[in-house]
Amino acid sequence: MRLFKSTYKNKRGKMCEAPKWYIEFRDQNDHIRRMPAFTSKAASTEMGRGMEKLVAYFKGSGGQIDPTLTRWVEGLPQKARTKLVAIGLLAPERMTNSKPLLEHLLDFENALVARGNSEIHVEVVTARARRIIKGCGFKFYADITPSRVMDFLSELRKDTTNKRGISAQTFNFHLGAFKQFCKWMVKDRRATETAVAHLDGLNVRIDRRRDRRALAVGELTRLLETTRNGAVRCGMTGQARAVLYLVALETGLRSNELRSLTRGSFDLTTCPATVTVQASYSKRRRHDTLILREEVVAELRPILANLTPQMQVFRIPADRKAAAALFRADVEAAGIAYRDDSGRVADFHALRHTFISNLAAGGVHPKTA
Repeated sequence: MRLFKSTYKNKRGKMCEAPKWYIEFRDQNDHIRRMPAFTSKAASTEMGRGMEKLVAYFKGSGGQIDPTLTRWVEGLPQKARTKLVAIGLLAPERMTNSKPLLEHLLDFENALVARGNSEIHVEVVTARARRIIKGCGFKFYADITPSRVMDFLSELRKDTTNKRGISAQTFNFHLGAFKQFCKWMVKDRRATETAVAHLDGLNVRIDRRRDRRALAVGELTRLLETTRNGAVRCGMTGQARAVLYLVALETGLRSNELRSLTRGSFDLTTCPATVTVQASYSKRRRHDTLILREEVVAELRPILANLTPQMQVFRIPADRKAAAALFRADVEAAGIAYRDDSGRVADFHALRHTFISNLAAGGVHPKTA
């Protein structure tokens, strides 16, 4: 390795010395290469030694990078890494640091879609990761620091514009989405490590913002009867909403899973009849088939009668707030308190809570449930 400074003539014809030092070294093919380094001789010398180690390991390992040089490579100037890619010493994916983080996030979004995740799931996960990237001011992957991520999420917990700020569970959801994105970066060989893998979420038990309660039998009867005779809300008739709530109570399916159901999801010809949720919409990412009781099938038949196999059965509003308001209006119309004296709420997810409570009350073993 040779370290030198080049000279050049200025406009007046005077010989001048370049401010930066240059490194001359032999690459993996024994070709002589020259590369600009730094204005500091010591830093340039260190860079030259790193180049020699990089070449030696590359030749000895058949094209691999010395693991101990990973951080050093990622810390090189962009032009230097571009040069190393051009001469074949560095794989193109090592150029991660020069690509904006938000562009990587778009690639991550496309990868989630390609794996068959539902549109809503992809939107929620990427939105949470994007919120952290923008809130922390991260431009490139190398900018990510664990402490800044935790500080930003902690600031959201104290955000007075949102009453008490985000809950511990929302904190964990955001952290989980960002960790998933960073893990994908490593898995896709865009980064060598994730700086946030060791971060832990908060204990949600000490900060419960929304505890649900199971609805009593009398409340369920009143809800279904009142809704069945109720007015049209969000384009859904009272009968359609009543059947939706009944299916939710009988199957324990979540709102997104129910929203995904088409006429083809139901098979009323078998005994017993079944409903199937595709893996891409199931929270467990599993293909689930559930049985339906005859009472539910009788309610479903008129709803399904005029639908083609691809048509959506339950037109639940895509907007979460609108969907929540829809159910709350039906609950209050039935004379049911949305929030009881203990602060527990009767929102749509409370139907799943009721389903699980009914299984336990019916003596179903927890493993079977």
